[in-house]
Amino acid sequence: MRITDVETFLVDASLHSWARNWLFVKVSTDEGIYGLGEASGWPVVVERAIHDLKPLLIGEDPLDIERLWQKMFLAFMGHGMTGVVGAGAMTGIEVACWDILGKTLKVPLYRLLGGCFRRKIRVYSHAGNAKRALELVERGYTAIKTGLGSVKAVKEMRDAIGDEVDICIDMHGPPWLSPSDAINIGKRLERYDLLFYEDPVPPEDLKALSEVASKVNIPIAAGERWATIYGFKDLIEREIVDVIQPDMARVGGIMQAKKICGMAEAHFISVAPHDGSNGPIAEAAAVHLMASIPNFLILEHIADDVPWRKDVVTPLEVKDGYIEVPDKPGLGVELNVQEALKHPPKKPLPEVEPGREYLYWSPRYGRAKEFKI
Repeated sequence: MRITDVETFLVDASLHSWARNWLFVKVSTDEGIYGLGEASGWPVVVERAIHDLKPLLIGEDPLDIERLWQKMFLAFMGHGMTGVVGAGAMTGIEVACWDILGKTLKVPLYRLLGGCFRRKIRVYSHAGNAKRALELVERGYTAIKTGLGSVKAVKEMRDAIGDEVDICIDMHGPPWLSPSDAINIGKRLERYDLLFYEDPVPPEDLKALSEVASKVNIPIAAGERWATIYGFKDLIEREIVDVIQPDMARVGGIMQAKKICGMAEAHFISVAPHDGSNGPIAEAAAVHLMASIPNFLILEHIADDVPWRKDVVTPLEVKDGYIEVPDKPGLGVELNVQEALKHPPKKPLPEVEPGREYLYWSPRYGRAKEFKI
């Protein structure tokens, strides 16, 4: 079997004025079997990277997954070895090769990753207020994630949904939030029994992250910005966090993610993959991998996506807050190319205008933080 083509499909996945696009990858072979992957997250840039890699892949055996990954990895050597652009490109291609392998052997992907540790994958979705959180709970979700508008808002959410539903707080790693501020906020949040406190400070600052983790009695989560085993190495080996969050559209691929999960397992760290900007193909990859590992915690899921999500890719359904692990060969999802072409991506954001005022929300001040460029 040989690779004959690598195609990409950019699909609009935004319900907002700014673009959040899916980037799907299709790897075709001379035996008529093809595989699907996803490389969403800065998709226009990553798409270019995928096409730069394409000449290295034509004529190769797609089942030599580890060798092909190393070949792509070395091709990016001059551009940085842990960046999410290169890792995202490799992820889309590598996952597609796993899909081909599963289809070739006529087995679901999780069978190739060690078998099924669990049949259902618990998911959480997002709520900006107590009303939305209660709506999701009534639909069967058992966990909610929210950004921190205020500690008062978290109290209102906890009061609305009760004590049996988990709440996660995502701080988004704001660069203006000091460790002392993050510790102060964390201590005020301790009473609300959170599942985790995500990126309370910039995750690139491991010293600050470690300081927060040592002084706040809430599980600390981080990792969505990292890629490959080399990017996760220090975060895991220093045992700074309780939960790692690899992103299945940019972590480097299935094998890299499996290795990262194994590293985390050796340090008693749980895994809760990031899926906040991804589409249904990356989600399927996450479901198969999480089905096969012992240290899975929960998976991020967008509850109400664009109306065409189910038309573009056959989805994995959420029922009572869980996704059933599919038993179809490979990933178990299919891409409708004609539907994908009906939803081209939105134009990129306008360039930043010098002298214009920009507003950024700041947990430290409880309001938008103003500054001029």
